[in-house]
Amino acid sequence: MRRRTMLVALLTVVLLVPLAAEAQKPIKVGMPMPLSGPPALFGDPAAKGAQMFVEELNAKGGVLGRKIELLVRDSKADANEAVRVARELILKDNVDFLVGTLTSAEGPAVSVVAKENKIVFIAPIPKTDQLTAADKLHPYVFRVAATTTMEGRSAAEIVAKWPVTRIATMSFDYAYGQDVTKAFVEHLKKIKPGAQVVDQQWPKLGEQDYNPFINAQMAKKPEAIFSSIWGGFFVTYSKQAKALGVFDAIKYNFIGVGEAATPETTKSMGPDYPVGIWGNSYDAFYWGETAAHRDYVARLSKYLKDEYPSSWAIQGYIGMQFLVEAIKKANSTDSDKVAHALLGLAVETPVGRLTIREKDHQANRGQLYGKTARDPKYPFAIMKPAVYVDPSPFMD
Repeated sequence: MRRRTMLVALLTVVLLVPLAAEAQKPIKVGMPMPLSGPPALFGDPAAKGAQMFVEELNAKGGVLGRKIELLVRDSKADANEAVRVARELILKDNVDFLVGTLTSAEGPAVSVVAKENKIVFIAPIPKTDQLTAADKLHPYVFRVAATTTMEGRSAAEIVAKWPVTRIATMSFDYAYGQDVTKAFVEHLKKIKPGAQVVDQQWPKLGEQDYNPFINAQMAKKPEAIFSSIWGGFFVTYSKQAKALGVFDAIKYNFIGVGEAATPETTKSMGPDYPVGIWGNSYDAFYWGETAAHRDYVARLSKYLKDEYPSSWAIQGYIGMQFLVEAIKKANSTDSDKVAHALLGLAVETPVGRLTIREKDHQANRGQLYGKTARDPKYPFAIMKPAVYVDPSPFMD
């Protein structure tokens, strides 16, 4: 009996040791994100926002008694590179989950990889409707960003109030540009039947010389322009447009979605920014509508050592928030269980309570919109006022 008891005890120890070791291993999260070139204006701070969340969480003991390890890789805003990086993170680095990508070319491409490997993928930035369209939706893809439909329709509601009828559009010729422009045009015609789209320009993604497109557009004499040129590309485009007198010609009846009014963009352009245009942003350190948001901004400012912290950090932060809350709810790191836990999950974020819908895995994430203006408090333009637009009326 004594020998049998000792044998059982030894077997128990042998079985428990690997389980204990597994419990101590970090939960690995892979993050493909643009960290170089013009897209890094958004991608780098998004990655830092995610890292801040991870460091704060780990300081409190992690989740399920395990620390999170965030592995960030440069996707270069290229779909093929994002796919390569995602596969390497899964097969070589053995990540448990993916949170990341920025462009609407990267997101859908990495979604396919997530589906193949049955691993949860949370997209914090890509907006194209194609990411979660019925024919592309699968159990492992989720989005905590706005969609092109939500963004295009929100912009149309603003432009519909302007005393203009001749509208032109300027967008990159790929998924995001095509989808958001389509949503804008269709909704504008619906709510303002007298509006005419007199010109549409489609430069390639990453274009650096916009002069031919600008000249062709202004020849059509638009009264207003809708643009979805984003990131460092918007900086280049708007400098060239300003030099050609575009903003004066249309009396600053210009709206730049794709986050043309982010603090990053206005800071980087300084006096070259076309103050007076309308734009949007996922966040703004000066918004401060709630105690939760003010607390988040204070922590972010300290973490980034920046008095005027990034607006993009919040998307990486919220993406990680949803993943961790789903892990808690599932009480597991199994992707199938976590994917199920994400359905209908509501999380209190720095911008308020957000919920991922079960039917399309889409969060009700709105954005700030406003007309840019100078403010003596800051050495760059801000949205004044910055208004958070509830996307619920614009979600299909």
